[in-house]
Amino acid sequence: MPEAFRDPAPHEAGPPLPWEHPGILVGVDGSASSVRALRHAVDMAPRLGLPVHAVLLWDYPTLLSGEYSSPDDHPDPGPGADEVLASAAEQVFANEVPEWFTSSVRRGRPARELVKLSEEAALLVVGGRGHGGFTGLLLGSVSDACAARARCPVLVVHNR
Repeated sequence: MPEAFRDPAPHEAGPPLPWEHPGILVGVDGSASSVRALRHAVDMAPRLGLPVHAVLLWDYPTLLSGEYSSPDDHPDPGPGADEVLASAAEQVFANEVPEWFTSSVRRGRPARELVKLSEEAALLVVGGRGHGGFTGLLLGSVSDACAARARCPVLVVHNR
């Protein structure tokens, strides 16, 4: 099983996405690529009549042994993660966030959790490159995993 889907320390699933009907789910990590993905989703949403939900996923770092580090060493991301989402929303919306936009911070490996959340979405939008990985690759590991395994259509927004 690919590393992105192994979970040596299972945790409870987060709450369902905050919409009555499936909408556009966007993975945001604060990178320029994820902000472009959010902007693209927000541009499409009114034409499709769909809400947008941005999600920032975080997890405890994995040690070289493959085990999770202690939660005591890495507390919840707290306001830092909320600030990343707020910054992304500010870059996309300026001063007026529409009522059809929501966001949340969840714990979990990004690829695994986005694929799981895609079961509740009409469309998943991700950036081509996030904060991790090797520079120069055309597709990041998260966007690659989402494109291969998501339960809804996936749009990968590449750098221009």
